[in-house]
Amino acid sequence: MTPLFNVVAPGFHSTIQDEGRRGFQHVGVPLSGALDRDGYRLANALVGNSPGAACLEIMGSGPVFEVVAGSARVALMGGDSLVIDGNDRPIRPGRTVRVRKGDTLRVKFGGEALCAYLAVAGGFDVPLSLGSRSTYTRAGFGGVSGRPLGSGDTLHGYTDDVALRDETALAAPRELCLDQPIRVVLGPQHDYFTDAAIEAFLRGTYTITPASDRMGFRLAGPALQHKGDYNIVSDGIVPGSIQVPGSQLPIILMADAQTSGGYPKIATVISADLPRLGVRGAGRTVSFEAVSRDDAEKIARAAHQQLLAVIGDIRTVSEAGIINIEALYNQNLIDGVIDANS
Repeated sequence: MTPLFNVVAPGFHSTIQDEGRRGFQHVGVPLSGALDRDGYRLANALVGNSPGAACLEIMGSGPVFEVVAGSARVALMGGDSLVIDGNDRPIRPGRTVRVRKGDTLRVKFGGEALCAYLAVAGGFDVPLSLGSRSTYTRAGFGGVSGRPLGSGDTLHGYTDDVALRDETALAAPRELCLDQPIRVVLGPQHDYFTDAAIEAFLRGTYTITPASDRMGFRLAGPALQHKGDYNIVSDGIVPGSIQVPGSQLPIILMADAQTSGGYPKIATVISADLPRLGVRGAGRTVSFEAVSRDDAEKIARAAHQQLLAVIGDIRTVSEAGIINIEALYNQNLIDGVIDANS
């Protein structure tokens, strides 16, 4: 393990996440992993990591680090910008930057998205726990001792130095699609709801409440009436399941969702739209659009190909039409200047 960053300030809720902990739901272990899997994958792709490398998921406010490695290459997806040394050198999301020992790296966080992802070349090095490096805070395992970052922690990686080279960037800013409907497949228990409830669900607009977290997004909006009892024999839960308990208000289960539940599920968010939902924080609105299971599979395949196309179009900063501030600061821009009167 190679020390990369000392944590000066941890931010509101910063955790190590990867693609998730698969293969253990049958024994009650949630998937976990990134809320916004597309943002996570793009951050890794920018720094040249394998798709499953561990990233830092940042929610609410950004952390501050001191760089203790010789150098490291990082990329931010989401948030506002990276600021190095606090000297007005902001690096916008969607591109890489090389940081050096002694630098202070601050993630400015705010704006539109709920979460952001900071990737480092080589990935963050934390122990595997049930085949994943993802943090599951409710059970206290994975990531950094099973908890969000704290001041004084040290984040480790796999290399103490990275090569000086051209930086890379996305060809165009990522569209978050914050106002687009979230597509769902009805069921598996939509028959537990009245026809009026189904209509209200698909025509209404909901708001994500502050009582939401990585386990589930609680929604405020039109009540959804059950035909009868709102309890069922507990059955399987997946990220995207939309339960409706006795309050008649939907709860969308997210990355840290429990693996089974006893409330009827009116619908399930399709996998392609989970990243679109994952970036929406409290106060954001959500509306729903029903699609068939076959359509959901077609949409998923198309979304995967689109993501691969975006990754394939990553280019050097100059090719992306971005001023390379990092390069400018390392050049002698006044050499050769002469007196205008000579």
